Amino acid sequence: MNAAADITIWVALGAGILSFLSPCTLPIFPAYLSYITGMSVKEIQNQNEWKVRRKLLLHAVFFLLGVSMIFISLGVGVSFLGQWIQGVLSGESGLFLQRIAGIFIIIMGFFVAGWLQVTWFMKEKRFHFTKKPVGYLGTIFVGMGFAAGWTPCIGPIFASILVVAASNPTQGALYTIMYVIGFAIPFLVLTFFLGSTKWLVRYSQTIMKAGGAIMIVMGVLLFTGQMARLSNFLLRLVQDSWFSNLG
Repeated sequence: MNAAADITIWVALGAGILSFLSPCTLPIFPAYLSYITGMSVKEIQNQNEWKVRRKLLLHAVFFLLGVSMIFISLGVGVSFLGQWIQGVLSGESGLFLQRIAGIFIIIMGFFVAGWLQVTWFMKEKRFHFTKKPVGYLGTIFVGMGFAAGWTPCIGPIFASILVVAASNPTQGALYTIMYVIGFAIPFLVLTFFLGSTKWLVRYSQTIMKAGGAIMIVMGVLLFTGQMARLSNFLLRLVQDSWFSNLG
């Protein structure tokens, strides 16, 4: 695995975290927990008993399992598509796909930061269930519906990961898995500490602007082919720091 792939893995992890912290996911997080568990938001927020937390965490895990099934399937699918495109094109096909990915990520970065408005992207596409299917199996289906429908904020971020996966098919599935892990970490942490969502919601717009700016920078680096150079620079910094500490 080269240095550029190494840093892209961490970018994919950060993209997953950013997706969860987006204004169209984080504010409705307590409502989603209420829906999949059958408990009221007030009951969830007063989660002092271990039995309540255990129920919340189990439903969260099954919800994330449903989300993962859709996201990872899409990641594997675009990886095969990327391999096919590289097989059809000759010569600089990898560089061509990399530049296309860079342009797309730059555009999506402007959208995520709120500096670009695309009307059709803002339409809600989640599946809505009038009544949640019973039990943990039902929670999996709700997670699949959430992932399949996406949301205005998750769509651009995850789509960027898919484009990167298509441009580097051998690592595409790994990028998607890291994205899912990034989405799952704050989901599970905040399920356990639900009261922590209040201050995060207040700063979610600022978080999205910062995330969008980072996406733009990463898109420029990908388009110009400087991603590997940055990765090697960061790797040298880590190695120098490690050896200096040993000394």
